[in-house]
Amino acid sequence: MILKGQNFRVCVPGSESGTYKVIGMATNCTITLTNNVEEGTHKDVVGMASMPVTVSKAWSVSVDSLDVSDTAAILTAIKSMQPMTLFWNETQTTDNQTWLGAEYSRTGQAYLSDCTFQFDNRTNSTKSLQFTGASALDLQSHITVDCEPVTPGSFTKGQFVRLFLSSDNTAAPAAVVAAARTLSLHVSLSMESATTKDTGGDYDIQEPTGISYDISTGALYKSNETITSSVGGKAYKDLESIYATGTPVKWKIANTTGANNRTASSTICSGSAVLTSLQLNAPNRSDCEYTAQLNGYGELTVAA
Repeated sequence: MILKGQNFRVCVPGSESGTYKVIGMATNCTITLTNNVEEGTHKDVVGMASMPVTVSKAWSVSVDSLDVSDTAAILTAIKSMQPMTLFWNETQTTDNQTWLGAEYSRTGQAYLSDCTFQFDNRTNSTKSLQFTGASALDLQSHITVDCEPVTPGSFTKGQFVRLFLSSDNTAAPAAVVAAARTLSLHVSLSMESATTKDTGGDYDIQEPTGISYDISTGALYKSNETITSSVGGKAYKDLESIYATGTPVKWKIANTTGANNRTASSTICSGSAVLTSLQLNAPNRSDCEYTAQLNGYGELTVAA
């Protein structure tokens, strides 16, 4: 019987120590196992054919999901720069969360090394997670994993998550990016090989050496909307001023409510950033819009 994608899932540590759970509302997962090879031919080998030889092994896991309710927890996990136990296995039952002991199931330690959150207007928000292997893989079928139930969450519409900016690195970020259509937060660990001649096995063990993040947003140059909210907005001219200054500004990403979706109800994360790219696009017979990218400056603060 052909295995369907919804019956193959990745499991991560749960809310309590020693518990595990599937990544909820997942839409895709990819397991990548790599043999790193070098050319093995030498002068004793007759012929012209290539003979690659394995010198190390590596693995990674990526998962896409429609659940962004745990954004703060994900950001806290990547900031910790600590490995976690990952499992993947075949699942069954109506919610596809009951763990089976398939012969191809595996477990290993991995770093959450990259995450991207996408909050776009009138679409369901998404997250993409990338895990980098930090240990050898073990056969999982002989291990009993008690997965805690995961209740499917509700969708988060992108227009209810917005970027707020200040004009410098002292004032609180109090103005939204006006007429925004897209928002993306990307956090990444830089990784280096930590293996030496004392390391056993073939796996090339990676460890983090630093963390960085960037934010991108897209908005209309000019909007016809009536603004009744008392919360101010940053237009293209304001971002152009930030660009001209070239110094960090404070920012926050927050859930919003109220008139024009401008009232911050709860902050997800915040920090300081430098505007590194501002691009205005004015195609014929289309809306004039711009995109801006900000690179994180200093610590990324995650709301409790």
